[in-house]
Amino acid sequence: MNIDFNKNNGLVPAIIQDASTHNVLMLGYMNEDAVKKTIDTNLVTFFSRSKQRLWTKGEESGNVLNLVSIKLDCDSDTLLIKVNPNGSTCHKGSDTCWNDKNKSNFGFISELETIIESRKRRASKDSSYVASLFEKGINKIAQKVGEEAVEVVIEAKDSNDDLFLNESADLLFHYLILLQAKGYKLNDVVNVLQERQK
Repeated sequence: MNIDFNKNNGLVPAIIQDASTHNVLMLGYMNEDAVKKTIDTNLVTFFSRSKQRLWTKGEESGNVLNLVSIKLDCDSDTLLIKVNPNGSTCHKGSDTCWNDKNKSNFGFISELETIIESRKRRASKDSSYVASLFEKGINKIAQKVGEEAVEVVIEAKDSNDDLFLNESADLLFHYLILLQAKGYKLNDVVNVLQERQK
């Protein structure tokens, strides 16, 4: 990598991102020696502007950042470092320096899971389709997933893309309900798939 250390007094910002969840964990600064030590040890090392020395993240707490990859941006003056964190990242004890939990997020799907959970716990069966399904129990929810899966297969054999996508959305929605009825979320399934990849 041809990193440009000249723009900021020999330092470049290093954005630290969890390799699995893709959440940004922190921002630090590196000089040339910090980059070299990070690559040599596979433990992320920064240049501390306050202590004016190299410091390996977790050298006191044990909460190290295990290096996965380093990317250089288009201007050659910022690093994106993907890591597998061992413990919390922030020195104040939180997962990230923004006090966010470092958990997988599937965007809208995660929002939908939160809505399903809320309707399961708080909504009445008369005002919520989701609540009414949970009220009917696991057999009805599983049956509904089966029905939607059959409809997806039928539409896949036809040429109406709108119907196929709508039935696919119905299947996914009901599958998310089934997962929660069994006490799981989509991330649990993703974890199984990741284990299979190894």
